[in-house]
Amino acid sequence: MTDRPEAPPVTRLEDLPFDASGTLSERMGMEILQASAERTVARMPVEGNTQPYGLLHGGASAALAETVGSIAAALHAGPDRIAVGVDLNATHHRAVREGWVTGVATPLSLGRSVACYEVVVSDEQERRVCTARLTCALRDRAPGR
Repeated sequence: MTDRPEAPPVTRLEDLPFDASGTLSERMGMEILQASAERTVARMPVEGNTQPYGLLHGGASAALAETVGSIAAALHAGPDRIAVGVDLNATHHRAVREGWVTGVATPLSLGRSVACYEVVVSDEQERRVCTARLTCALRDRAPGR
């Protein structure tokens, strides 16, 4: 989808093109399983990310979706650019009370200034929990950052 050769997939947080320590994704217990511009996968525990009824919070699903989509967009943008989410929408399909959910981001459109991803969040039985779409603006990295 791009003229640039794709970078090898990232499987370790320390190999991401940014420092994820101390971020929301770390506090929510997200774990990156695979990361590339073409497919990024992360999982998150339901425990600790619920609403008062004991169900996975819809905002937690949205945060997982934005995280995996943003990582994929950042990898597409390249090391001298950043990806900033500008639009996120999510449809919640089913409730989850326990275990882990997994988010998989795949590109819908990869351009020079905008990247758009579909993110599917599934439970441990591979049932769709949430479908999201994330659009990121791709910008030059500010000097010194």
